[in-house]
Amino acid sequence: MVRNSDFDSYRLSEDHEAIREAIREITAAKITPFAAAVDAQARYPHEAHEALVASDFFAPHIPQEYGGVGADALATCIVIEEVARGCASASLIPAVNKLGSMPLILAASEEVKARYLPPLADGTAMFSYGLSEREAGSDTAAMSCRATDNGDGTFTLNGQKAWITNAGVSQFYTVMAVTDPDGPRGGNISAFVAEKSDPGFSFGEPEHKLGIKGSPTCELLFDQCVIPEDRMIGARGEGLKIALRTLDHTRVTIGAQAVGIAQGALDLATAYVKERRQFGKAVAQFQGVQFMLADMAMHLEAARQLVYVAAAKSERGEGDLPFFGAAAKCFASDVAMQVTTDAVQLLGGAGYVTDFPAERMMRDAKITQIYEGTNQIQRVVMARSVLA
Repeated sequence: MVRNSDFDSYRLSEDHEAIREAIREITAAKITPFAAAVDAQARYPHEAHEALVASDFFAPHIPQEYGGVGADALATCIVIEEVARGCASASLIPAVNKLGSMPLILAASEEVKARYLPPLADGTAMFSYGLSEREAGSDTAAMSCRATDNGDGTFTLNGQKAWITNAGVSQFYTVMAVTDPDGPRGGNISAFVAEKSDPGFSFGEPEHKLGIKGSPTCELLFDQCVIPEDRMIGARGEGLKIALRTLDHTRVTIGAQAVGIAQGALDLATAYVKERRQFGKAVAQFQGVQFMLADMAMHLEAARQLVYVAAAKSERGEGDLPFFGAAAKCFASDVAMQVTTDAVQLLGGAGYVTDFPAERMMRDAKITQIYEGTNQIQRVVMARSVLA
């Protein structure tokens, strides 16, 4: 039997709509105007950073008991979506702050939470996430980064992590490392908080990327880096389980980012075809163009609704979140790639030059199909859920 409450589970409340209005205004005034320069110069979006801190949208997911505003998963997705509509690079600030700190929220001791979440909440620190390695991307259990127990209340980290978003800018990093080389595969990994100032912790050169150029991506390098045992997140050997639980929640935020990028592209294309004239009339009057816009809008709205349902399930910690998180990320990112490609097509030659943001949106959209698990991996996750 279907209950009314089932339909209310992801309905936007007045608070959600107020958050959307507020972050949309901030994005339009203080983030979007700098997006082209951020991309062209491949520089960190400091203007967006400052605006997000000032408005409490920097890490809105942090619970109130740690100084945060306690935004639910849906509200956090709305923030990320609206920022991505104007600047995908800037949207990774709240998104990666959630990714890096979610392991703490899910599994850390009260002492670790009390130490690291308040600086994130007040904007004095950022949090990144160190799981992937160059030879252990989708196969995370094959990681080689080691944390050796020194027997004196400390661990020594050696190894590297690859493709780390906002590396070098963040002060704190959740890092997964093998603590028992002879232990069971996947059950021999633990999670730690590494601090940027730790001796033996450094960063590789920034990657030169196709898109999201305003978000630095670097390797994390550990060379005899000593970490106190009290920075372990959760129990020893539970690191990979915590990492995968984290991704169930944060893949939803990548879906939100993809929706925002696609919405920005649809907005741009719609405005352009209303103004562009060919054969004596606006391009928007041609049925072929109208059909493209209809398909773009239809798929975008389907993606948005799937993301919002997944966000509601994330907030409630429901058992089918792994399927819905994977589905939201996979579908929304595929939609973002298609919508931005179509936007470039609708702009024609103007879509191929940097005078218009369509080409930037298309480049930015691509990564949403890759990070936090490729869309091929998302389909594996979904298939397992179906078969179970």
